[in-house]
Amino acid sequence: MDTTNHSARHVFRTAVPADVPALVALIESAYRGDSSRAGWTTEADLLEGRRTDPEGVAAVVGGTASRMVVVESDGEIVACCQLEKRDGHAYFGMFAVRPTLQGAGLGKVVLAEAERFAHEEWEAHEMHMTVISAREDLIAWYERRGYARTGEMTPFPYGDERFGLPTRDDLQFELLVKKLG
Repeated sequence: MDTTNHSARHVFRTAVPADVPALVALIESAYRGDSSRAGWTTEADLLEGRRTDPEGVAAVVGGTASRMVVVESDGEIVACCQLEKRDGHAYFGMFAVRPTLQGAGLGKVVLAEAERFAHEEWEAHEMHMTVISAREDLIAWYERRGYARTGEMTPFPYGDERFGLPTRDDLQFELLVKKLG
């Protein structure tokens, strides 16, 4: 992803610090508030408040073992994801597609490109991610793309507003894993 890849009219590239404000806005629009309801990845019924912040996105953009992938269409950022190189695997997160473009297949393309990069460039054998376990529709989407539920749960960080303001008290993250290669 250091090289520009064209997929249809979408351009994949590695984010730079100047992208941070647009990335924060994209991630927020895909998961929070009324704008997120235009797509199906909304968490607005589970969480209020923010999904991320400029500091969190900037840390990924500037990290030595991480990469923020940007997808542009006509010069506008329309999707993104975080990749983090870990011990023998890659972590996938901060995945967002502009709500009005969801359901058209762009997410599948971004996920496949992230998997390709992690396997070919980082020699990762697995992709890991965590998903709010209450998001059955989203987990089912990942399962259709080869991810397996592990049953391994981590608690939601209640009280840490950087992750949002939960509207219910039973939230937790489940680890999903896919073998690469």
